[in-house]
Amino acid sequence: MSSLSANAPSARRNERREHASGGERLERRLFVALAGGTLLLTSWLGGWLGLQPQVAQIPAAIGAIILVTPLAFGALQEIRHGRPSSDSLASLAVLAALANNLYLAAGFLAFFLWLSELVLSRTAWGAQRAIRDLIELTPDIARVIEADGSEREVGLESIRVGQVVRVRPGENLPVDGKVVRGQTSINQASLTGEAVPVEAAPGTPVYAGTSNLTGQIEVEVSAVASESTIGKVEKLIREAESARTQRQELIERLAGAYVPVVLMVASLVWFFTSKSESAAIRDQAAERAITVLVVTCPGALLIAYPTAMVAAFAAAARLGIMVKNTRTLESASNVDTVVLDKTGTLTTGKFSVSRLAPADGVDPAALLQAATDAEQSSNHPLARSILETAEKARIQPRAIGEYQEIHGRGVSARSPDGVVRAGRAQWLVELQPGIAGQVEQASTRIEGMSGVHVMVGDRYLGAVGLEDKLRRNAADVISRLRQLGVRKVCIFTGDRLGVATRVGQAVGVDSIEAECLPEEKHEELKYLIKKGHRTLVVGDGINDGPILASAEVGVAMGLSGSDIATNSAGVALMNDDLRNVPFLLELARRARGVIGLNIAAALLLAIVGLALAATGRIQIWITPFYQAAAYIFVIANSLRLVRFGEDVMDAEEFRRQSEASRPVKPVRQAALAGPKS
Repeated sequence: MSSLSANAPSARRNERREHASGGERLERRLFVALAGGTLLLTSWLGGWLGLQPQVAQIPAAIGAIILVTPLAFGALQEIRHGRPSSDSLASLAVLAALANNLYLAAGFLAFFLWLSELVLSRTAWGAQRAIRDLIELTPDIARVIEADGSEREVGLESIRVGQVVRVRPGENLPVDGKVVRGQTSINQASLTGEAVPVEAAPGTPVYAGTSNLTGQIEVEVSAVASESTIGKVEKLIREAESARTQRQELIERLAGAYVPVVLMVASLVWFFTSKSESAAIRDQAAERAITVLVVTCPGALLIAYPTAMVAAFAAAARLGIMVKNTRTLESASNVDTVVLDKTGTLTTGKFSVSRLAPADGVDPAALLQAATDAEQSSNHPLARSILETAEKARIQPRAIGEYQEIHGRGVSARSPDGVVRAGRAQWLVELQPGIAGQVEQASTRIEGMSGVHVMVGDRYLGAVGLEDKLRRNAADVISRLRQLGVRKVCIFTGDRLGVATRVGQAVGVDSIEAECLPEEKHEELKYLIKKGHRTLVVGDGINDGPILASAEVGVAMGLSGSDIATNSAGVALMNDDLRNVPFLLELARRARGVIGLNIAAALLLAIVGLALAATGRIQIWITPFYQAAAYIFVIANSLRLVRFGEDVMDAEEFRRQSEASRPVKPVRQAALAGPKS
């Protein structure tokens, strides 16, 4: 058991403590705001009721001190780290107002600025709560099945890979694993965003944090705690939350340089106003300088980027798109070349028999029987597909002996009819050169398909043509990518050229690189990057790991993809919907536009506010509302991204309902034989 698994319960307890302390901090801040606000209201009412100014100002002074203290601590932290920013300017403005006996103005400035801090703290606490809720999807304990069949409850820290746990209806799964006994429906919406439950039977992979709905199952453990799929999702969220991009760092550097400029402008405003010939204007010198400090606080500028990114991550997660860091989302907005793997990406990765090509004088049923006999002990995907087709045709595999699987060539076994071999055409021709003409004829009839050639003894029986089913919306996805400005769409695959060409022509790609080894795929990608292409790669296999890691944006397809692909990619799709790829590009570009608008609005409002404050056209008591307007605009503009993609979900739900009401057409066995010419 890994150390990650062993430390999971303590990490969970720490998470709960952090969440509780976060809630307590939020309550304390709310109490400070209410206490200070009450004192300010008391002072304002006292002045309105005619109390002596010296008496009425006392609650305002106390309230201002209470409210400015937390801001001052924030300012000290900024100064200590050499990054004076919004808290520094706000604290300076409030202290300057207090020094000039503007107690009520100072208090209201601190109150509204403190409320802004409170809103941001609430948002951060909400993000932490979302992570806590994600962790809570996984139970703390599991029911382990002992060797004698008894059941024992243990903590997750005691679970080891290979053990079997029992999950009852209505419970969440505590581990990743494979069902070994029982059948049920499992709701995987917490991981994939897919509302329709998945039917699980022995052999079906299942994941921690998902909900067992209908039946009791027993699951063989493959991953626990932070090594599980939902643990990896939590890790991705934390990494994304703490990641910093060049754009974010640029904004913070801009804000850091912005503070000295604002201080200089405020000093110039105070200097020239205090030297005015008008006594009334001279009296406003300090107030105008303070007003400049408040309206130019860079708070809205600093939240322009993170609020948009948080909203974009929420929109992506709703559709089961887990983005590992903000750099990846930024890079996705500039993609102009998309590279797709074929098997498992453009196709489902599930083969089906499309055509039988028997040799002259051979009955198609005899060909399928021989192929079934040979492949019954193989775990190869093509073998499984042949057996499924035989079962539908009511052909049962017969007892065999002397079974042997020759890597990269095929299988050999002794059947009632003699030694039967099934596999690559070249292998059979090497064994029996005289069948070369028949093999070539059969290969022509299954052109563009994956073929399994069959021979009994020295007699060639023919070939079984299998096709990897194209994903339903693959062609529409390619079309959408072009609408989004993608200039080049490529297929990189290790499959045969004929098969890749058939798929490429069906979906409309620009180029195909077939029969590629992993290192050859990597070299092809490096060539594209060298030519200036900004690349996005989509894959799901182990051989896709190098190019997923090398691309500007790597996208791993589905929960069923390999761990290497998922770990190498910058984006993990929690379902197999290929439409998420163009959605990711569109979301990234929309987020880039929102961030640009946020920055422009924050700077424009600061410049306008500066002009109004310097000329005395904005009163000091209005400045907190002016500052709040900038915050509200940036946050509201960013929140538009949260609902982005809801139309995709609605359209998918409509499609599911339509397909559910559509009658299923029976499979016609006769269609498998195809033409004999």
